[in-house]
This record gives sequence, C-alpha cells and structure tokens, in this order.
Amino acid sequence: MLILHTMLRVGHLQRSIDFYTHVMGMTLLRTTERAEQGYSLAFLGYGSNPDQAELELTHNHGVEHYEIGTAYGHIAVGVPDVYGTCEKIRAANGTITREPGPVKGGDSIIAFVTDPDGYKIELVQKQFLSPS
Repeated sequence: MLILHTMLRVGHLQRSIDFYTHVMGMTLLRTTERAEQGYSLAFLGYGSNPDQAELELTHNHGVEHYEIGTAYGHIAVGVPDVYGTCEKIRAANGTITREPGPVKGGDSIIAFVTDPDGYKIELVQKQFLSPS
C-alpha cells in the first residue's frame, strides 16, 4: 500500500496554490476544473506519485470558509534545516506559528507554519535530506 495524497478543502484556490508554491516551495503538478460538478482541484508536491505523496487542494465553488475541526492535526514536511526554512518562509510572507526548536520531551527540531486557510504544517528537520 502507498499513501497517494492528502486532500484539504480551501476557500480560495489560487491563494492556496500561491502559498504552497511560493511559500512552501511545492510544485503545481496538475489542475482539474469540474464546473458542472461545482469544484476545482489542484495537486501539488515536492515530487509526484508514486515517488512522493501529493497534496490535493479542493475548492468547492461558492464556499469561501471551512471549519477545520478538532480532529485535524497537521501535515508534516521533512526539511534539511528548520531554521533556514523558517527564514525563507518569513521572507515569502509566510506565518510561523511555532518557532524552530526541539520538540517538548525530545530531540527532534521542529517548527509550525499556518497556511491561508488555517491548516497547520509541521516542519521536521531530517538530516538525510539535502539542502535545496
């Protein structure tokens, strides 16, 4: 089995595409417009299936806001340098909601970013990743 993608419902598709491409450094892989069915899709990622899981953004036409709910936690993204990644995100006008540093009770270096719809993204420092 293989995780293919994670889907998030977004209020403004282009705003979210801009965030994930310009702030988070993902690539827009493909889009689908389903006007008759009332929705649009955008798939983004750091690679594509099957090598990497993708992020599917779904915009239901006419819906500009969603309640995230108490069950949603976050998406985790591995990065080679959390501190440097946060500086790049700040420079791109992204919002860091938890400053870089060790996770409570552990040694992993993490930080959190929030996207324009309020979804949390955890940055986790991974030594095996090479800087981009």
